[in-house]
Amino acid sequence: MERRQVAVYLGAIAAGGAVGLTAPSAGPGLEHAINPVLAALLYVTFLQVPAAELLRSLRAGRFLAAALVVNFVVVPAVVAILFAFLPGDQAVRIGVLLVLLAPCVDYVIVFSGLAGGSSQRLLAATPLLLLAQMLLLPPLLWLFMGPDLGEVVEAGPFLEAFVFLIVIPLALAWLTQGWAARRPGGQKTSDVASAAMVPLMAATLFTVVASQVPELGGSLGDVAAVVPVYAAFLAVMAFAGLAVTRLFRLDAPDSRAIVFTGATRNSLVVLPLTLALPDELAVAAVVVVTQTLVEVVGMVIYVRAVPRLVPAAIR
Repeated sequence: MERRQVAVYLGAIAAGGAVGLTAPSAGPGLEHAINPVLAALLYVTFLQVPAAELLRSLRAGRFLAAALVVNFVVVPAVVAILFAFLPGDQAVRIGVLLVLLAPCVDYVIVFSGLAGGSSQRLLAATPLLLLAQMLLLPPLLWLFMGPDLGEVVEAGPFLEAFVFLIVIPLALAWLTQGWAARRPGGQKTSDVASAAMVPLMAATLFTVVASQVPELGGSLGDVAAVVPVYAAFLAVMAFAGLAVTRLFRLDAPDSRAIVFTGATRNSLVVLPLTLALPDELAVAAVVVVTQTLVEVVGMVIYVRAVPRLVPAAIR
């Protein structure tokens, strides 16, 4: 499954779309499964790297600085340019902003690793990236949309997401690692959990897509209009991320990881926030899911293109 994980993910998205179209009544129940399955996915993701390695990676000052610059300086600048091409619908705009301004903290690690990127350092930066977006997203949203809509993004849901999706899975992963170091049963548990990475990623994508496709309703035109914006974002961020890596003089694995973190967005973690928006902004959730669909296809291209964009001989 690991060798064919991209095909598995695309299959999960297709299956989710089929279920959403043929059994729309299942959508509300599947929405409640999004956070638990995502928390399980992040648990097995954190389990991949020992705690000591995480702590060592956090000392990589240039890498962390590059990750913060690409995500919270370069990305908002690119989004500001693309903002002019968005439909006028406020729900669509807020959905696009929520997802594009928030860096990914889950499958970016998988795709970066497939392209030879420093997935361990990217994994170590995950709590910092989520905390930074929790603090910066409300003021960024206010800058783009004004004070009225900026108020719909509150700190509470982000804090809940940080605790439930990062702190608890990370603590459980470290406890499992400690258990595995002392007991054969712990090692077996760790091995079984690690083997569940691809199925859990597929389950997450299936659950998200199946739960949100029924919500498209009459907004299909506006949602389709954001697809070119998402595609343009991926294209621009490949070269913008590369420019940041040159600025910080990173090696090839670190550079590839920075390109990926600048391009991939936090759609799966942001989705619960959009689901909590007022009814008049409900289409924002579908706009976020649309970004996931575009991005997964884009990641198939990135996995092949980024090693060519950032060759192994880079210094």
